[in-house]
Formats: sequence, structure tokens, C-alpha cells
Amino acid sequence: MAGFAQLGLSSWLVEQCRQLGLKQPTPVQLGCIPAILEGRDCLGCAKTGSGKTAAFVLPILQKLSEDPYGIFCLVLTPTRELAYQIAEQFRVLGKPLGLKDCIIVGGLDMVAQALELSRKPHVVIATPGRLADHLRSSNTFSIKKIRFLVMDEADRLLEQGCTDFTVDLETILAAVPARRQTLLFSATLTDTLRELQGLATNQPFFWEAQAPVSTVEQLDQHYLLVPEKVKDAYLVHLIQRFQDEHEDWSVIIFTNTCKTCQILCMMLRKFSFPTVALHSMMKQKERFAALAKFKSSIYRILIATDVASRGLDIPTVQVVINHNTPGLPKIYIHRVGRTARAGRQGQAITLVTQYDIHLVHAIEEQIEKKLEEFSVEEAEVLQILTQVNVVRRECEIKLEAAHFDEKKEINKRKQLILEGKDPDLEAKRKAELAKIKQKNRRFKEKVEETLQRRQKKAGRAGHEGRPPRALPAAHSGPVPSQRPA
Repeated sequence: MAGFAQLGLSSWLVEQCRQLGLKQPTPVQLGCIPAILEGRDCLGCAKTGSGKTAAFVLPILQKLSEDPYGIFCLVLTPTRELAYQIAEQFRVLGKPLGLKDCIIVGGLDMVAQALELSRKPHVVIATPGRLADHLRSSNTFSIKKIRFLVMDEADRLLEQGCTDFTVDLETILAAVPARRQTLLFSATLTDTLRELQGLATNQPFFWEAQAPVSTVEQLDQHYLLVPEKVKDAYLVHLIQRFQDEHEDWSVIIFTNTCKTCQILCMMLRKFSFPTVALHSMMKQKERFAALAKFKSSIYRILIATDVASRGLDIPTVQVVINHNTPGLPKIYIHRVGRTARAGRQGQAITLVTQYDIHLVHAIEEQIEKKLEEFSVEEAEVLQILTQVNVVRRECEIKLEAAHFDEKKEINKRKQLILEGKDPDLEAKRKAELAKIKQKNRRFKEKVEETLQRRQKKAGRAGHEGRPPRALPAAHSGPVPSQRPA
């Protein structure tokens, strides 16, 4: 264990690493741990499954052992499942300290969480939205004295997209001290992180993996070109093939929406495949249960949205299937990073339709590697095509009967209430805005129609009412074609 000892870690931490089977530090740990122990801010960028979590957990625990108090460290993550995974690492590695941790995520009782925070745990692991809610609504705890602020999957936290954490992060950053160590870790380096690298203070240390390829060498990456309308039949065929050839393999299937995720889960269960779903429309307890069942191999197939694409460490996953081609290369990198972890072999297959060719080219350009075509017997797929389509339609009808879309609306209402807004007033405001937009659209259409009509009339009048060509006024003699008698 000389490797970990040489990084400046205490003997008790080195012993904990040995007991966990961590024999040698990974490159990201070799690069970042000494810099963090020196008290420098750090931005670490390395491939998925390269030990980034331990790269910040180990030095934080060392500093905590030297001067223990609560709340000592705040860790922010984009997803609830990742928060629990990081907390697990803190607990296992910090066991000799009697470490107290607290997980603050959505979907759970806020009062119980507030009580936990008031007891001043050493480490708080949170999603930005729920922690910001606590900061706005209670004063039973303070994060004014934290030593460490960690952002895991920092690119996702800082990007502005469909889930924008900007407002919540502003609330949190206003509540933390200016003098602190800030640690940012991610598998993909974005323009935002590059800007932060230039703006950071406190002698920032930047570490990026030197490997030119963004995905690991042990990962076999394939694409399967399929027509859009028969995609599900190809998916069922692939699952059947892997089940027949390797009964003990675990598979993660990524989809782009919660509804598709639920439908595919219902559909594969109809075909007797051991399947669980994981998406944001599920209750938090259901999400934990689904993940636990998959990790313990009770179920071999997990169908998930991108809520499971970041940070989750499930070592036994052999295959990742992308039911849709990811719109961004970095989403692809995070998805396929769920397999081929810690030096193991893995496969990634992306179902590509005729509309997704440009997305595949963008992915290949980013990872600097060509995806290989995955071959299947088309005749076998055609045999099950009708059956798959019928079962899919049955599942869609069943889901509509369960008011799945209404549940989504209820969740939106809950979110508005948490933000201090009146859902009914917001709905009225949206309806009024929609009406105004519709009126404007109709008005524009009428104006355009009127203009076109006038132009047509003017054109027709000009064509029909044009007088015959008059002879020159000065000419009074006979028409040129007629000669005088």
C-alpha cells in the first residue's frame, strides 16, 4: 500500500483502502489527492469508473480527522442515486472516525431532513434543489463554516438546459463561506468548466486524464442501424440473444423519456424478461428499491432515463444499450460509462435510426473512435415484429388508463408549490399567454392572407385591364401592313 501512503494519507486511511481492496491509486487519485491535501482548489476531469469519488473523499476525511466539526463538507450532485452512492463511500472509508453524514435529496420528508441537519453532521451530500429549499425555509442549520465544497458531475450541475440548477446554486453559494476549498469533478470537460478554470482563485490545481479517447479501451462500442418503426423489435431480439448466450449478464437500457422507459419496462416484462425501471416519475422509495434489485442481480435488466447515466457504480453491468441515440456526445460518454468499469470488459450498442446519422458522427468525433456495426439476423427480427408491436400498443393503452401523464402534472404542481408559487395562478397565466400567442398568430396569418389576396388582385387587374397597345399619336396614315390602293 506504499502507493496511497506516498500521497500523504494517514496510516488509518491507507488501512481502510487496503480493507476495501484498493491496492494502488488511480491516475486521477495520484494527481488530485496531494493538491487537495495542500489546500488548493481542484478541478479533476477523468473517464467514468476511474476513481474520482475516492480522489476527493480520502483527502477530505484526512482533513476532518485533524480538525473534526460539523458541518465540515458539502457535496452537491445532480441526481439522488449518486448522492446515496457518494454517502456510502464516505461511510465506508470514514468508519474509524465515527463519521456522521446526512443526505438531503428530493422525494423524502423535509422535516426529518431538517432535524438531521440541525444535529450538525460532518458531511452533507445533497442535490441542489432540496438543499436550496431548506436554506430558504429554515434557519436551524448553517453552512457558513464549511471547509470543503465539492461538485461531483460538475458539468451537469453548471450547465443550463432542461434541468437548470442556476437559481438553486446561487442560493447555496450565497450561504457558504468565501474562504473554502472548492473541488470540481467530472468525466467530461465543458466550456463552462474551462471558464471556471481561468476564474478560480486559491491556487487552483487542474488535472485532466491524458488519454486521447474519452471512453475506456475495454469497452466494445457498436451501432445498429434500424428503421424507426421497428426499433422495439430489434431491442427485444438483442435482449433475447444476450439472455440465451449469457444468462448471468446484466444489461442497462437507456431511453430519452420517462414514458418510453415505463412502456419498455412493461413490454419486456410481458416477454418474461426480468426487468425494472428507473426514472424521475417514480417515488423515491421505488427508485431505491429498483436500483437495489438490479445491483443485487434479482433483476438482470434495468431500463432507465439519464437519471442513471451519471456516476452510478454498478460493477457487474456487461452491456449498455442506447434505445435512442443521445443528442450530445457527452451524454453518450456518461451512458456507456456504466459498463467496462474498473478494468472489466463491456459492450455498448446504440440503436441508430435514419434520422440519427449526424449524431453518430458527432459522437465518433468526440470519442475519436469509429463505432463498429453490430450484426443481427434480420429475418429473426421480422418474425417477432407483429407480436412486439401488438404488445407495445397494449402497454401504451394500459399506461394511459393508469393516468401516467396526469401524475406528471401532479409532480409539476408539487414543484411549483415548493417554489412558493400558486399552481392554479401559474396555469391561468400560461393559458392566457397561450391565448395571446394564438391571437397574435391568427392576426399575422390574416394580415399575410390579406396581403397575398391584394397582390393577386393587383396582378390580375394589371393583366386583364391592360389596354391594347396604342399606335403612336403622330401616325395618322394606314396601318403598316395595309398598302394604299
